Amino acid sequence: MAVRATVIRFPSDQDALEESGLPWGVTVSPFATKDENGNPPAYGSDGHLLPRCENCWAYYNTYCEQEQWAWTCSLCGTLNGLSSEAITRYSLPESCPENISSFIDLELPMEESEEMQARPVYVAAVDLASSEEFLELVKSALLAALEALGPGSLFGLATFSHKIGLYDVQGPIPVVKNVFIPHDSDGTVSMELQDVMPLSSFLAPVDTCKDRIASALETLRPTTSWERTSGAGQGLDGVFLGGRGFGSAMEALFNYLGSEYGNTFALARVFAFLSGAPDIGAGQLDTRRYGEQYASRREDADRALLPEQTPFYKDLAAVAVQSGVCVDIFAVTNEYTDLASLKFLSIESGGSLFLYTSTDDSTLPQDMYRMLSRPYAFNCVLRLRTSSEFQPSHSYGHFFPDPQYENVQHIICCDSFATYAYDFEFANNAGFSRHTSELPMLQIAFQYTVVVPPDELANAGSHNTTRAKHSLKRRLRIRTLQFGVAHSINEIYDSVDSEVVLSLLVHKVILASLEQGVREGRMLLHDWLVILTAQYNDACKLIQSGHGGSTGVHIDVAFSQCPQLQPLPRLVFALLRNPLLRLHEEGVHPDYRIYLQCLFSALEPSSLNRAVYPLLTSYASLDKQAYPRHSLSRAALITSGSPIFFLDAFTNLIVFYASTADPSLPFPPPQDCLVRTTINKLKQERCITPKLSFIKGGQDDATVFENYLIEEQDVEGSGFTSVMGFVSFLEEINQSTLEYMK
Repeated sequence: MAVRATVIRFPSDQDALEESGLPWGVTVSPFATKDENGNPPAYGSDGHLLPRCENCWAYYNTYCEQEQWAWTCSLCGTLNGLSSEAITRYSLPESCPENISSFIDLELPMEESEEMQARPVYVAAVDLASSEEFLELVKSALLAALEALGPGSLFGLATFSHKIGLYDVQGPIPVVKNVFIPHDSDGTVSMELQDVMPLSSFLAPVDTCKDRIASALETLRPTTSWERTSGAGQGLDGVFLGGRGFGSAMEALFNYLGSEYGNTFALARVFAFLSGAPDIGAGQLDTRRYGEQYASRREDADRALLPEQTPFYKDLAAVAVQSGVCVDIFAVTNEYTDLASLKFLSIESGGSLFLYTSTDDSTLPQDMYRMLSRPYAFNCVLRLRTSSEFQPSHSYGHFFPDPQYENVQHIICCDSFATYAYDFEFANNAGFSRHTSELPMLQIAFQYTVVVPPDELANAGSHNTTRAKHSLKRRLRIRTLQFGVAHSINEIYDSVDSEVVLSLLVHKVILASLEQGVREGRMLLHDWLVILTAQYNDACKLIQSGHGGSTGVHIDVAFSQCPQLQPLPRLVFALLRNPLLRLHEEGVHPDYRIYLQCLFSALEPSSLNRAVYPLLTSYASLDKQAYPRHSLSRAALITSGSPIFFLDAFTNLIVFYASTADPSLPFPPPQDCLVRTTINKLKQERCITPKLSFIKGGQDDATVFENYLIEEQDVEGSGFTSVMGFVSFLEEINQSTLEYMK
């Protein structure tokens, strides 16, 4: 569990918080195997015996004062009695994880009936209202997925178009049974899928049926225009109504699987492959809202395409959650698909949303394999508690809040990369008193379930090998942290973590964009930097009148007195240039913007930092780095004199050979050189597969590389005021800060 705070030393009170101009909060990656310093948790058992405070329900931890018969809660100060069982347990404190470490992971007891639900279930739902190229890509992705799935897994293959197809692959020849989808928007399928095919026939064991599943995949063909027209029907004047009943298919599939939730499985993952917008049946979407009509309707295009056009998929996500289903959406299309409406199905069920604009260079197979190869937890509950002086004010991330308890989030599926964020506020006017030795405390409890394969059980000493079944394990992971209090603004500034500040800012501007539009999100970000600059200059007494008779006022917009704040202007500048916040008229596709919202709001701070402001390094040779970091400008390419540059933009990795590079240098770089070793290491560490490009300057089209060199003035020649160079941006912030301080 990695926890990072915007400031390591917390502001002492509300006045200090406002005076600093900084967001105050933390990011949490609960299923990360180690903490932010690389330390693993202390493991143990009997998590249900861990003492809890009778006042605030916080868990006993290393910061609590313990007496012979009682202990004092480190969060609220309540004195709690110890049970006789706990007194015996703590008579040898070194044997208990909670007395050894403030980061613990404890086993919880499970009912025998719960352990019988352990077979992992995976279902592929494939769009047949598509192209041959789309289906070939999906086949490759599912073959990769089958290699990643462990023994004991169950796999189901379904298709959708104007009908839903269910495959039985357990016999010598794949059998498919279909049910038609009504084309009206409020219609549901006429038959329950359980009546079409029993779930036991649909879900095939991967370890015995892998070849048959692969054979079934080879039979997938796109529906023809004749099939779609006859299946979907025609509207007025013979207008074709479409043939992609995605919403109806998902609704039927969740009900199908949900009938066995808690019996056959404890978690099912549905992989939904889409090649366009749903256009028949329940949940059909009107893609005509993407176009030039906004000008005539006086709508703000930067806001109109961000909210969902129907609550259907948000409501359907609740059905998925109740059915124990996590949904991953893989959209492979360059057409408007309205991901603003579809996204809820994945992010609220604990899944992911992927967008690939082309089948030619798609990383879908690699992403599928990578996603299924890494461990994940499910049926998770995340709870954050604080000491009494402060409290969470907002929470951000892909979860759904508990309807009854505050600051409790439910996460259906969570891997080691998944990250959530919290804003803090003071609970009263007193703040953190200078007159006590008590420091701010934070405790995060994460209760989760994992599937343990049979071989791990055998290693743990279990001798029941008659049935090679997976087993469920319920665990409780707890992290308790203590923070210092800053007694001056300078102390706050010196403890800033700029990457976490960026994370909180991204969550805030996404929320502002969804509620009020992209322009509002841009203004929020711009105004925040202006206020921070003003507060910093005021606190550090840096405002100076001009010298030599000049009447100008000098503002330090580069935060030259505080290294921890110095990255922030560049990060804000880059975020304003990112497609996440570029204006609609600048050509940002609305689906791509939604994809970035979903991606950015789940990334841990260092990954988000790289996605917003790419890292440009240079190499003197293929095996020797020249400079570890350059500004994102053409000037950096010229002045460094290096022949090779490597740009890491998180989702894209680009190797660029300068036009002046020695022609004898191998191109592309061979596998055994430092450049390739660096690339391979980065690819292994990523939650998604970055695209890798090799470009020879002066010969190849370098546009994709040059688009990342954002620091020059109006490099794209588009004339939009948002497209300004970094120097001009700082001048503009300087002017705005002067006006703000008048």
